[in-house]
Amino acid sequence: MTDLVRYGVVGSGLMANEHLRNLALTPGAVVTALADPVDASLAAAKATLGEAADGVKTFGSSAELAASGLVDAVIVASPNFTHRRVLEPLFDQGLAILCEKPLATTLEDASWVAARAARSPAPFWTAMEYRYAPPVAAFISQLREGRVGTLRMLSIREHRFPFLRKIGDWNRFSENTGGTMVEKCCHFFDLMRLIVGAEPVRVYCSGAMDVNHRDERYDGRTPDIIDNSYTTVDFANGVRAMLDLCMFAEGAANQEEIAAVGDAARLEVFIPEAAVVFSPRVGLFSPKRVERQIVETDAAALKAGSHHGSTYYQHRRFIAAVRGEGPVEVTAADGLAAVAMGLAAEMSAAEKRAVEMTELGF
Repeated sequence: MTDLVRYGVVGSGLMANEHLRNLALTPGAVVTALADPVDASLAAAKATLGEAADGVKTFGSSAELAASGLVDAVIVASPNFTHRRVLEPLFDQGLAILCEKPLATTLEDASWVAARAARSPAPFWTAMEYRYAPPVAAFISQLREGRVGTLRMLSIREHRFPFLRKIGDWNRFSENTGGTMVEKCCHFFDLMRLIVGAEPVRVYCSGAMDVNHRDERYDGRTPDIIDNSYTTVDFANGVRAMLDLCMFAEGAANQEEIAAVGDAARLEVFIPEAAVVFSPRVGLFSPKRVERQIVETDAAALKAGSHHGSTYYQHRRFIAAVRGEGPVEVTAADGLAAVAMGLAAEMSAAEKRAVEMTELGF
């Protein structure tokens, strides 16, 4: 392979366009093909490419794109429920793949993808952008250095805006998304596994659709996606983690807040404030010794997406893996585990009970 990596993008929605903007910033990346069954979406993607759209071929399906011989790597950013169907011809051609989260909407499909990826000669990367936001990466690095001592508790809060509109409003129904705890929260379950360094054994989720989408109707159907929840996860090494999700809190100063507490200190990160805050334990009534650090992010990367620059940094790592210059850092197995945790949370919220991961085969 030459230094230039030819990319195809399947799907032309919001996340696909974020990938296109970030590929334009990625050294050695060139977009040569797009695939989407909706012509208007393809036109919007070509508009995002601007002058770089000249010569880019468009196709109606991933199978046509895969057979074209025009690409070395493919980004899958089609609707969640299409991933298995989209991926099959890409695997058949032995292409490098970066597949957007969630890996799939069902345990069966996610397991199928993980099994095919394990047999593929080319890199397969599950897109978990949140790992790569510079403040989050700095936070994780400090935890790995042992700055909090032995980790005992992890909490993640996302207070944000409601789900955006998608073509055909497919994201209003759990049958298409896997449910909010899969669609939105697989990012955070992935972060939990990464930070804790162990596998989940038990999930309890209390959640409901209390505010958003309640007055919407689609062919007489009402949306069924959770818009707020609390989820606790017990891990095999004794660490417990919590996710606090609210999707009607767009006025919050920070969209994401993560706190890790060990026997020596507490460490926090705030997005988009980009602050990492270290609070060591002190003796009773002793003065606090809080340290606050602002972690800078490339301005062009910040402008190119809505994930605090993380998509750009992820692409730098992915293209290195495609070239054989670095490892795959987020495997299909990681994507499968995140889907399983999300499905356990959905099951827990529906049945109002704790769910053992062994019930899902984990």
